[in-house]
Amino acid sequence: MFRLMTCFLSFHMFMTLKNGSHSLWVKFTFIGGDTPFPEFSAIVLLDDIQMGYYDPIKKIVYRGAKNSDTEPDTSAVDIYLFEHLFERTCKHMRGRANNLKNYLNHTSNVYVLQRLTGCKMLDDGQTGGLINKDAFNGESGDVRYYNPQLDTFHTDHVWPECVDSSWPYNNFQFAHIYHPTCIGMLKKYLLTEKNLVLKKVKPKVRLLQKHVQGSTVLLTCLATGFYPRHINLTLLRNGQPVPDQRITGGQLLPNGDETYQMKKSLEVSTEELQQHHYTCRAQHLSLPNKLETNLERDWDSVSTSSLSLVLVAVCVCLLGGATGIIMCWTKHRGACCKRNSSSATNSEEMEEMEGITAAEYEKHTSLET
Repeated sequence: MFRLMTCFLSFHMFMTLKNGSHSLWVKFTFIGGDTPFPEFSAIVLLDDIQMGYYDPIKKIVYRGAKNSDTEPDTSAVDIYLFEHLFERTCKHMRGRANNLKNYLNHTSNVYVLQRLTGCKMLDDGQTGGLINKDAFNGESGDVRYYNPQLDTFHTDHVWPECVDSSWPYNNFQFAHIYHPTCIGMLKKYLLTEKNLVLKKVKPKVRLLQKHVQGSTVLLTCLATGFYPRHINLTLLRNGQPVPDQRITGGQLLPNGDETYQMKKSLEVSTEELQQHHYTCRAQHLSLPNKLETNLERDWDSVSTSSLSLVLVAVCVCLLGGATGIIMCWTKHRGACCKRNSSSATNSEEMEEMEGITAAEYEKHTSLET
């Protein structure tokens, strides 16, 4: 199941990475076997925002976005088209899942067929094609494309035609029903959800380093807090992009505040770090120009250790200075006390001498008398 979801999310992200483009997707899931989940369900997404949910019990549930001012005008025609599409898709996916189970000799009690169907509008305002992609138990399957400019329908087959015998759609339906309906709903949602979908939030970009082991340093180019999701993040060495084979990461991840983050990492030696200049560059719709940032040392444990040593040295100096002051003060005080003591002793001796002289004088006077 995890591989299956990763496959669909990666494909969805790839198809919406063009700057300024928008898309409307429906993710269908058919689950065969005994599970607590609905046999069939569908999620409607505007770019990355969930707009609606459907299963045969709950029917269509509009959820919309948190910051939406108004709900879309989901008319009776829209509801009919959605329900007709969902019910027809459910019937077809049930038959196709059973065919795939038999063809692939699937023996597990639970099996899953998922389908991603959607259309997009390009950044220049033109309408893109309609795309349909299937996956069975985590394995990618057939992909179908309709090109409105050429009015052509193409299929990249993975499974044999016997699995596809129940495929209910043709070029005429794609051209005159499903593609116009998808583009019409996309335009409607873009209008009603423009405050959220068309907002632009600038990324916070940093280039950090962390000492991992030995002489190896991990450089991390991080961009976070941006919207929309489309971003071009590049690690540069001396102004040139680092080869992709040396880069790790690069996955787009959601934050908890409807923004996104991405990071790319590179391992280098301390010698490389000293010899080359590394920078991190981001290109985003919210930025008028490319944003480039230099290396920070917040994560560098070597720098942290050096800083600690400097702090220790400063503390030792301060302690030594304080000790010297105390000793000097103590010495000065001792000298003063010694001088005071000497003065007191001299006074007593003078008084004693003066006392003896007076006695002798009196004695001498009495003799003379």
